Amino acid sequence: MSVARTPLVAGNWKMHKTVTEAEEFIQGLLPRVSTSEGVEVAICPAFTALQAMVDSTRGSRVQVFAQTMHQAGHGAFTGEVSAAMLTELDVHGVILGHSERRELFGETDKALALKVPAALEAGLVPILCVGETDEERERGDTERKLRHQIQEGLSKVQAAEIPRVVIAYEPIWAIGTGKVASVEQAQEAAGFIRALVADRSAEQAEHVRVLYGGSVKAQNARELLALPDVDGALVGGASLEAESFAAIVAAAG
Repeated sequence: MSVARTPLVAGNWKMHKTVTEAEEFIQGLLPRVSTSEGVEVAICPAFTALQAMVDSTRGSRVQVFAQTMHQAGHGAFTGEVSAAMLTELDVHGVILGHSERRELFGETDKALALKVPAALEAGLVPILCVGETDEERERGDTERKLRHQIQEGLSKVQAAEIPRVVIAYEPIWAIGTGKVASVEQAQEAAGFIRALVADRSAEQAEHVRVLYGGSVKAQNARELLALPDVDGALVGGASLEAESFAAIVAAAG
């Protein structure tokens, strides 16, 4: 049975854009995506711009996601924010386990196993990021790495809740490098991720959205987004310009 999954195109701004710059960007983006049908659109600003972007996108089709959060509800965790702090701002979702958070800031699969259900419980849409390094792919360890990350990340998620989790496949070797996974590599990995979710629930796996992330641009988006198991994109650099980001949204519609 074929299940229709609504594509999601999310722009991860990383550590870019002051509030002023974010406001300028959103005024350029909103008219460009106002007529995009059949696709969900999200921007992922820094914490400092979340409230401004929620206010500026209210009533539009653009959702606002955070770039990370802590698994605890509160506590002595200097520099962190909780799910409740995000939902109070009317943030829609949160990126969890981005490779930069894992590699530069020590985010672990053990922590993510707690963060994903905490986000769901708060009503946030989690985008769980998974992916292998260049060395792991060369060694033939891609499937082992993905299996571990998916199994850990979903380990405390109830089967009925699994379709609410978005999974982003981001080959680390393709992030910010200009390298892009071939369509065969992207489909193979996305299909494998869906099969891993099916180990928990075959029925729910058909509803889970799998995004591709890694040097997605307007020029390659249509080909990647047409793949049977790719349901959208997690966009980095190309999401910083309204025109290029809108072109990727259009490619997904």
